Amino acid sequence: MGSGGAGSITTGSLLLEAAGQVGWYGLLTRSVGPQIRGGEALAMVRLAPTPVTGHGDRYDVLVALDWHNASRFIAEVPLDDKSLILADANGGDPPPAILATGAHLVTLPFTDLADELPGARPNLLALGMLSELLGISMDSTTQAVIRTLSDKGLSAAHATDALAAGGQLTTTFPHTQRLAPPKPRDTGRYWLITGNQAAALGALRGGVRFAAVYPITPATDLSEWMAPRLQKLGGQLIQAEDEIASMNMVLGASFGGIPSMTITSGPGLALMTETLGLAVAAEVPAVVVNVMRGGPSTGIPTKSEQSDLNIALYGLHGDAPHLVLASQSVADCLTTTQWAVQLSEALQCPAIVLSDQFMGQALTICERPAPLPDAPPRRIASAGSDRYDRYALTEDGISPMAIPGTLGRQHTADGLEHNAHGTPSSGAADHLAQLNKRCTKLEQYDYGDAWAEIDGEGETVVLTWGSTAAAVLEAATQARASGLAVKVIALRLLSPTQPDKMALAMRGARRALVVEQSHSAQFHHFLRAYYPLPDQVEVISRPGPLPIRPGEVLNLLLHGNQS
Repeated sequence: MGSGGAGSITTGSLLLEAAGQVGWYGLLTRSVGPQIRGGEALAMVRLAPTPVTGHGDRYDVLVALDWHNASRFIAEVPLDDKSLILADANGGDPPPAILATGAHLVTLPFTDLADELPGARPNLLALGMLSELLGISMDSTTQAVIRTLSDKGLSAAHATDALAAGGQLTTTFPHTQRLAPPKPRDTGRYWLITGNQAAALGALRGGVRFAAVYPITPATDLSEWMAPRLQKLGGQLIQAEDEIASMNMVLGASFGGIPSMTITSGPGLALMTETLGLAVAAEVPAVVVNVMRGGPSTGIPTKSEQSDLNIALYGLHGDAPHLVLASQSVADCLTTTQWAVQLSEALQCPAIVLSDQFMGQALTICERPAPLPDAPPRRIASAGSDRYDRYALTEDGISPMAIPGTLGRQHTADGLEHNAHGTPSSGAADHLAQLNKRCTKLEQYDYGDAWAEIDGEGETVVLTWGSTAAAVLEAATQARASGLAVKVIALRLLSPTQPDKMALAMRGARRALVVEQSHSAQFHHFLRAYYPLPDQVEVISRPGPLPIRPGEVLNLLLHGNQS
């Protein structure tokens, strides 16, 4: 951790990259203040020889480049008497709450030593020290540093000297035995990627060739990563003047036959709902990736929460069936977003993909996600001279969509209710027929097994969604080791609901635990509305920014709610 400019996020990123080169899996998440630039920053890194999708219950080592505003992070960094704190001797005094954890504090001369070495920086010394502790070769760490910082004037020789000096610091304090790195593996099969990057790649794989966006934390870096890659594929990304304009541009491009998307967070999604309703009524595909943050209103832009579930499900006025999907992990941001594009195109309706700050801005070492199978493309009307009923009442509810300019296929597409031909109508029969059509095509579609991730078997079932799945899956593994049979159901497809599949998945369940990161238990109430639950239901429902950790899920699984 450190103040603005200390380089704590860079240090964590470089450590993760170097660890990946020697065989570790890992995850880095960030916590920063609400400032546009500068301010306190915390990088949280977890490394393991097996895949990592979330953080654990405690941290082994805390490196403090300085203590400025560190009190804002205390609750996010659980330490105990087995933890080690390594702090710069010139970084100020640690907050009393940090000392109260019982962690062992060691002060080190990061700043003084950096002043003595050409090109050295305190965070590079800290990186060298951590690499030595973790058994990461200095060659791997040096390569990561040069790839990232060479354009800032750092030479390989200066980087090597700084990292080596940092490594030598480990001889000056007591610590646990250095970790042995995992067995070498084929690094070409593994990716270093963020959730936002994965979502962008999933959209491109799904066929998106136009994006209109308006910057908003924590989604902006998705569009920044996507823009040059979209251009290489012959597409285009445009920054609109606001969220309303971006959503309208997406709808216009999609109406013209180009798979299109936008990117936002909660405040932007609120502005987009009117146009999303138009997409439902006119049956035009469109994808919105919503990287959730704390709310309401401006809320906490830099912290994660799952409190946009209600607006995603119910925020459109009238009866407006649409798709709502949720990514389960950083890597799954790719799979879920690609699937959302495919479904939106095939079903001719808008899709909202829910990610969050935890996944979107997390950096992970993960196995390369398997490609999705091909999906049915958008059903396009060919030229002709016969009567064209754009909204014909077909068996599956999907009617061929004419691209503007197609001979003989002119039609009206607006927000007014209409008949099968597209002519505006206020008749009760036409309204009912089109409502049924828009609902039927979503409810009858075969979504296969991707609607949820299901893990394990048992009479105790944990229901969750999104980024909280990581803590739940880890807790379930620990519970099974303690002798409790646990099944986990993590929903990927939230709307339309899948009652038959859920009933099958819940068969034999006598107890349910619902885990979510929202203050008002939005997911729990959603489940109650649409799915039968056992008589015994317990809930972990907490807002951000504190993540739900495996230990508290495990404790409730093993001991129940004892309050």
